[in-house]
Amino acid sequence: MIEKILIANRGEIALRILRACRELGIKTVAVHSEADRDLKHVLLADESVCIGPAPSRDSYLHIPAIISAAEVTDTVAIHPGYGFLSENADFAERVERSGFIFIGPKPETIRLMGDKVSAINAMQQSGVPCVPGSDGPLDTNRKRTIELGREIGYPVIIKAAGGGGGRGMRVVHAEATLLNAVSLTQAEAAAAFGNDMVYMEKYLENPRHIEFQLLADQYGNAIHLGERDCSMQRRHQKVVEEAPAPGITEAQRSEIGERCAEACRSIGYRGAGTFEFLYEDGHFYFIEMNTRIQVEHPVTEMVTGIDIVKEQILVAAGEKLRYGQEQVEMRGHAIECRINAEDSETFIPSPGVIQEFHAPGGPGIRMETHIYSGYRVPSQYDSMIGKLIAHGEDRSAAIARMCSALRETVIDGINTNINLQRQILLDAAFQAGGANIHYLEKKLGM
Repeated sequence: MIEKILIANRGEIALRILRACRELGIKTVAVHSEADRDLKHVLLADESVCIGPAPSRDSYLHIPAIISAAEVTDTVAIHPGYGFLSENADFAERVERSGFIFIGPKPETIRLMGDKVSAINAMQQSGVPCVPGSDGPLDTNRKRTIELGREIGYPVIIKAAGGGGGRGMRVVHAEATLLNAVSLTQAEAAAAFGNDMVYMEKYLENPRHIEFQLLADQYGNAIHLGERDCSMQRRHQKVVEEAPAPGITEAQRSEIGERCAEACRSIGYRGAGTFEFLYEDGHFYFIEMNTRIQVEHPVTEMVTGIDIVKEQILVAAGEKLRYGQEQVEMRGHAIECRINAEDSETFIPSPGVIQEFHAPGGPGIRMETHIYSGYRVPSQYDSMIGKLIAHGEDRSAAIARMCSALRETVIDGINTNINLQRQILLDAAFQAGGANIHYLEKKLGM
């Protein structure tokens, strides 16, 4: 077993990793910026190291500082959490070259799946359904680009191969604007990602966002833990997630899940990973793979009973998966609401001191957060301050428990989006299930 893990992250995911380490008897090292000295996991870790000033580029994104902290604390492994350096192949490579274990996939796997074009090619070879598209990058042949647009059918979307998080993409509704859109997206991609490669796909107008959770070890074993619906989004950012996805049959779950597992085996995947799909008219279309733990992993844990973070650590330690596919069973329904320090109507961030915090309780309720009364929410980082998860015997029970938990939650001193989450849970379309990825923004008049 790994003896000591450095947690290269902050906030609720850092605390989540620390708790998993405690259960496994592993010592922890918390690295933090100057603004994060009072984070809960920093106060609870066995050791802590300040790695720089508040800006992320000088601390959580500063690879030499993180490696140095691992060296001076005799760390064995580094867990990147999500965000920051979690999908940075250069970081993973530097970690392993420095003699530490990277709790995640191999660097070459991160590179393969981080490039959208190579990822789509790998999925097609494994039989994972993909969105009809250019099947590779667009070149300088303008005539061929126009022909591709006609073959795929409008609307189409131009995407940066190195993009993500809703950036580096442009929808094209007519042939007249296609070439200009390609040029603009290439320029934006070069500036934002250092890679001007773009590709073309069919633009699905009213899809849902459904993703499959996978676990794999270095011995060729891979299983899926079912799917999550993440269609409630604002500006391509998830707001509410749930598992299982409403309306997805057991046959669909089994077919797509097994194709994803086979893809993991074929590319030699190791650790936890998520296959993201657009789902429309009964069909799944692969869009990307996240080679890390997801923010919304707790809903899958609640319905399967499998601790995904602990499995990440055990697989990184060289152990075989402790579960076979036949042992994975979906029980009940779980919903997650992201709690952000922001105004529910304007979405303006709201940093400041939390004067009073009271977490909700009751059967099936789980609160993942690093905040406490007296904690100062800094202005330099993402506004998410916690995740509220509710589990019930079915979807209606989970919704009822979530509504009750949101009413119980007290966070005074700053603004939060709890009122927005209440509105979503009470919305008729959400309660019916199956709303598409554009629904929330239309509801908000955006």
